[in-house]
Amino acid sequence: MEIDHTAALTRLTHYVETLTRQSVDNLGEFYTPNVYVKTPLHEVRSAAEVAGLLTHLFERLDVPRIEVTAQLLQHNQALIVWNLHFHARRWLDDEQVIHGASHLRLAVDGRVAYQRDYWDATEDLYLKLPLLGRLIRWLRHRLFR
Repeated sequence: MEIDHTAALTRLTHYVETLTRQSVDNLGEFYTPNVYVKTPLHEVRSAAEVAGLLTHLFERLDVPRIEVTAQLLQHNQALIVWNLHFHARRWLDDEQVIHGASHLRLAVDGRVAYQRDYWDATEDLYLKLPLLGRLIRWLRHRLFR
């Protein structure tokens, strides 16, 4: 039976955009057990580890919310462009946004078997931290002036 990758991607997008701490438990409906996920900060090789990363995200950030702004699908591969909105109660008062994209490979059953996230950790995260941001700006000035 041929899977409808368009429908699978639509379901995944809805899941991601409505993700909550409680719905992390449903991750297995959307990711294969041995999924490979690489981000600028993490590399994991199972749905259980992805669930752990998402649980940690909800523990560390206030009101994290993913907004999908575009998606492309070709056969079993997809590109999702997204914004992660969040508040970080410990070090930043205003809402923060990380702009990123994910390259996905869907398994024959429509679940994600591979995910590679692309976003600029320096621009979207490190530069906004008080001490580290100052150091990075100083280094950029020294190296690229």
